[in-house]
Amino acid sequence: MIKNIVRGLSALSLALIPLLSAPAAQAAPAPEVTTLADAVGLVKVTEEDRTGYTRTKFKHWNAGEDTSDGCHTRNEVLIAEAVVAPTVESGCKLTGGTWRSYYDGQEVTNAGALDIDHMVPLAEAWDSGASAWTATRREAYANDQGSEVSLVAVTARTNRQKSDQDPADWMPPSPEAQCRYVGEWVSTKLRWQLTADDRELEAVKVFAEGPCEDTIVRYTPAA
Repeated sequence: MIKNIVRGLSALSLALIPLLSAPAAQAAPAPEVTTLADAVGLVKVTEEDRTGYTRTKFKHWNAGEDTSDGCHTRNEVLIAEAVVAPTVESGCKLTGGTWRSYYDGQEVTNAGALDIDHMVPLAEAWDSGASAWTATRREAYANDQGSEVSLVAVTARTNRQKSDQDPADWMPPSPEAQCRYVGEWVSTKLRWQLTADDRELEAVKVFAEGPCEDTIVRYTPAA
């Protein structure tokens, strides 16, 4: 009887050893938090160069953050950003649902009327450093759901008006959206260590030192 108890305790001790010796799971890095004015100062300034750019160098949309849900990145973003959840049918077909396009304040009830905008457009990212990245990193950028601000569901009209322009040439038509937009633009640049040219940075500074001085920027550097 005593021998059996001893054997049982020994087995339990051996079972616990891997649990006690295993390293603790690494916590997700805390985001950097700063004012918009200070964040602007962290963006490096260089000349931009679009030589060699094609949209196909940024593979998207891929299988998304959850590769088992049958939804590609576009639909995952639509599901995540819906203010009224759509019904997800076979093949990740979305029906119903409601979204609010913050660029223009429009309420949208048809997913097909929305584009998923890259906060910093692919061409702008190429100009600002992505031309030197691997294809894998460009794919990660084009499908980035690790930050809530990298991809945004907006009306197709505003996304196409924006095209590949930076804040020196385009801002959301809704004045209420502009401080959020500038903050998210700078956040994305810092997350991916992208640069800015002089005109772009000066345009952002106008907002950072004026109407958007209270805007807070949060970002976590991309792996």
